[in-house]
Amino acid sequence: MGGRVQKIYHLAAFSWYAFVIQSLYAKGDEDLPPGIFVYGGPWKYLTFLNLILQMVFFGLAALNDLQSSGKGLRMARDLLFSVYTFPVGMFVVVLFWSIFAYDRQLVYPASLDNFFPPWINHAMHTFVFPILFGEILLQPHAYPKTKTGMTALGVVGLAYLSWVIWVYLSVGIWVYPLLSLLSPAGLIGFFFFNMTVVTLLYLLGQTLNSSIWGKTQKVKRRA
Repeated sequence: MGGRVQKIYHLAAFSWYAFVIQSLYAKGDEDLPPGIFVYGGPWKYLTFLNLILQMVFFGLAALNDLQSSGKGLRMARDLLFSVYTFPVGMFVVVLFWSIFAYDRQLVYPASLDNFFPPWINHAMHTFVFPILFGEILLQPHAYPKTKTGMTALGVVGLAYLSWVIWVYLSVGIWVYPLLSLLSPAGLIGFFFFNMTVVTLLYLLGQTLNSSIWGKTQKVKRRA
């Protein structure tokens, strides 16, 4: 029964993210506010990259469900979830709504409400949380050594930071309005803060996985 629920869950989550991404791309031909998709289109936004990440993970998980024995695929699934899918997905939710609550103009200007219906906003920034939490409850994941996992996460974080800076140097527009208000020292502090938050979220995922599935995983290793 548990295996069947996992298969349905993974396939449903994959289909959901594919639908959301297709819906966003359908907006590409509309008259969006100036600068929204300038240089890099949606690919410069962590929110969109996270949707791609979530879709790829759940697609990989669904594919793994169809194989009775696929150690390599299972390892890839676990590594993707533990190091990237959970911490990055949670980071998008936490940071977006924290800034939105302070001043939405800094992260999601009110002008976007005319182009993206509320359900798309919540699909990108809210529903990610319960879907990830559901995955934690339904499927145990093997985590790498903490140092290895955090190093891999840090490399990707620096890569995205470099992409954000490249966009600014290329067209003179910060990906997020908030960044234009910060001094160079403020930008450095903000980036370090973000890396601290995503690191803590990585450790949170590791802790939740261990708390919920620790005993089960130990039994499997002994067997």
